[in-house]
Amino acid sequence: MAQQRVDSLGTRVPDPDAILDELSLEEKVGQLVGTWVGSMGGEDVTVDDAKAMIRDHHLGTVAAFGIGVSWFHDPERVAEVANEVQRTAVEETDHGIPLFIPVDAVHGHAYVDHAAVFPHGLGLAATRRTPLARTGGQITAKEMRATGANVNYAPTGDVARDPRWGRTFETFGESPLLCGAFAAATVRGLESDGDHRVAATIKHFPAYGDPTGGEDTGAVECDPATLHRTFLPPFEAAIDAGASLVMPCYNAVNGEPAHGSAHILTELLRERLGFDGAVVSDWGGVDHLHEDHRVTRDRRDSARRAITAGLDSISIGRAEYAAHVRDLVESGELPESRVDNAVRRILQLKVDLGLFDDPYVEPGAATATVGAPEHRAAALEAARESQTLLKNDGVLPLDSELDEVLVTGPNADSLRNQLGGWSVQQPVADAGTTLLEGVEAAVDERTTVRHERGAGIDEPDDIDTAVDAAADADVAVVALGENWYYHEFGPQQVAGETGSFPTRTQLELPDVQRDLLERIHGTGTPTVLVLITGRPLAVEWAAAEVPSILMSYYPGSEGGTAIAETLFGEHNPSGRLPISVPRSTGHLPSHFDQLAHPTPIGDDEHPDSYDPLFPFGHGLSYTDFEIRDLEAADSSIGPGESVSVSVTVENVGDRAGSRALDVFLRDEVSSRVRPVREHVAFEKVDLDVDESTTVDVTIPNDALAVIDSDGRKTVEPGTFTLFCGDQSTTVDVDSAY
Repeated sequence: MAQQRVDSLGTRVPDPDAILDELSLEEKVGQLVGTWVGSMGGEDVTVDDAKAMIRDHHLGTVAAFGIGVSWFHDPERVAEVANEVQRTAVEETDHGIPLFIPVDAVHGHAYVDHAAVFPHGLGLAATRRTPLARTGGQITAKEMRATGANVNYAPTGDVARDPRWGRTFETFGESPLLCGAFAAATVRGLESDGDHRVAATIKHFPAYGDPTGGEDTGAVECDPATLHRTFLPPFEAAIDAGASLVMPCYNAVNGEPAHGSAHILTELLRERLGFDGAVVSDWGGVDHLHEDHRVTRDRRDSARRAITAGLDSISIGRAEYAAHVRDLVESGELPESRVDNAVRRILQLKVDLGLFDDPYVEPGAATATVGAPEHRAAALEAARESQTLLKNDGVLPLDSELDEVLVTGPNADSLRNQLGGWSVQQPVADAGTTLLEGVEAAVDERTTVRHERGAGIDEPDDIDTAVDAAADADVAVVALGENWYYHEFGPQQVAGETGSFPTRTQLELPDVQRDLLERIHGTGTPTVLVLITGRPLAVEWAAAEVPSILMSYYPGSEGGTAIAETLFGEHNPSGRLPISVPRSTGHLPSHFDQLAHPTPIGDDEHPDSYDPLFPFGHGLSYTDFEIRDLEAADSSIGPGESVSVSVTVENVGDRAGSRALDVFLRDEVSSRVRPVREHVAFEKVDLDVDESTTVDVTIPNDALAVIDSDGRKTVEPGTFTLFCGDQSTTVDVDSAY
């Protein structure tokens, strides 16, 4: 029986220190190591295998479902498996320490059938409403706990700087501010107090989002000032919001593999950012030290380096890593006190999650909780708010009483592609609504909705039939983009989706999709392009020729309804791009906050080199807004003060709508080169026709600061210009103020 203590409220709770004192070295080491259940890389681990490792090697973590390896997707069966492995740990080991059961629920509990699947990170950030992220976190936690999971390997705090990267869709975009705000809101939702709390893991520390050439896990080279200005703020925000766990990135950052870097995991994370929770490895991050980075000799040496650097848990190390860590301690190469510190953190979190009280769930109740109507409604609201209208030459909104509508393209009737990666690969038919189904529900009963796929993601289909159908239709809705993938665009070996696209060398649509779009547009039928995609795609021809373009990201289980409601005007789009859309792959990098630099041969049109197809923050509406009277509360402030500004927004169109506001800052003169614009605040307002409101925003003092190579922040005297829409104002920082 675990030792207990009495807390400040007089409640008896397990005491991690007392438990730790009772554990043998072998039992301690087991708490630092985990396994999975399922199939990965051709290797199967059964439930019985996991139970044997728990009994024989005292493993403290079992990833029973998620990351695409699981054999279990039915909510009730998943709950049964969770109970089965928990029962082994609690009832068949000497100290009855419950398990961490982690999942990759990065946009809902999406590896379980019928879950409420929210838009992926890019889509969620497009809403500019952080409460939607918090709600999504709360619902995800509730559905996770119903099936026995208690640790979420999410949210993603990475700032996407190269859209070729295959994990761009998981991020909240290219703005450190957006990434931090949405990651923090998600953490608060996941870590909400009560029986439904799960441990949130902010990942992938410290700078995964700018790998060389966009190659997943490619080396990251960035100067320390850039690291502190661009990549660390989301992690700081998530830690401040209460994230229980931190996961390092796979990459080497400035020559140091994060999983084995004391500078990154101890000096930067613990000493600089003050994180006191547990650090857990990414899937194969420790193996990469010897297999890929080649900074260690073998698994034993990798275990030594990683744990010495500050890693607390080798998440899938299994019995082999447990034996290595035990041997390292026994040989004196790894202090037992280091193992004790790691175990203490893990035990404390298990206590905080209430796992010692009752780690079991009721399998029969899981089905009712997962995908409950109110959960799906929340996912629908997020999907609606994410819809971003990139272009509209009067075709949208569509009339629901049209005679005939053609819905075509590889993503017109694919729930799988609509969910995107980190989801069930083959979702059951009633787990969501496709675009085709959404359109059929949105139109008048007398309207004919015809579906012809026309093309696959990167392979031909019956394009001629689709073109003939377009010629007869009143409007053609063409749903193009990307399919289901994760990491470096894998796995793609699925029937009908075996082409080479998507890849990190191509952001343009593949030939078969572009051919379908061009030929349908060539019929003269009004054409709407819907992009269901994980990354911003370079659609320069479409931007010039197609009358209406809707960016739908990976909208989740309710995405088909949200898109259809937007196309037919039931919902007025209000999403704003959280990432720039480049003109081509050759135009990269193309993020809004590029550093100021000279143009010695002259470039009058684009002096700051930022020339995207659609800029960060772009998004249209079916109504019109006027932004005016951007004013600072004080024209001059001291170097330690924040900036308060107000701006007036009026709906001058003919229907109600919502308008997101992004506020940018430029330091006119600074001791170090700074970005030409920095995203420092955002808000969103809902306005009826002819209604106006004045929005007050506060720009924190830190946003004014110059960051040096040691990460020190200094607000220097001088003039700062603030922008919102086409409005600008200035504020002076006076050192003598």
